[in-house]
Amino acid sequence: MSVRRPVAWVVAVVLFAEAVGVAALNWFLAVVVDRQDMSLAGLDPDMMSLSSKIGGVVFGLYFALCGLVALLVAVRDRAPAGVGRILLISAAVVHGLLGAFTWGLVGPGAFIFMIVVLGLIVLLLMTYDAREEPAAGQRPEEGKGGDGSPVSSPPAPTTP
Repeated sequence: MSVRRPVAWVVAVVLFAEAVGVAALNWFLAVVVDRQDMSLAGLDPDMMSLSSKIGGVVFGLYFALCGLVALLVAVRDRAPAGVGRILLISAAVVHGLLGAFTWGLVGPGAFIFMIVVLGLIVLLLMTYDAREEPAAGQRPEEGKGGDGSPVSSPPAPTTP
């Protein structure tokens, strides 16, 4: 049994859940900043609140778009290409960086979550690559029938 499709489904679900979680967390932080009505190093509290809401929406949409790419990979059972592949690679990089930051700021639990998501995204990218490209040093077999026998034999060499 292949693990490609289940991994793609899991990545899609995790990224959609993360999109909602990131957007909700930033929105909650914006509400907290707005209700405190205090300035942080002279910054306007309304601007901090607004920027937190905008950041939450932008990152939520980014993770949702990455989740959509993973969902399309799961449904089509084909490797992501073009912009979709770039989005998934960037999501892997973001999770690696967030994992590095969360170890010190949040703790090992958040670090483990980020690294697990990073591993799932990399697994998704690598399993589809392994299926579509032949191994190094091997040529794709041309002219073979379904049973592996040649369709036509090559011409015999002749000398004059």
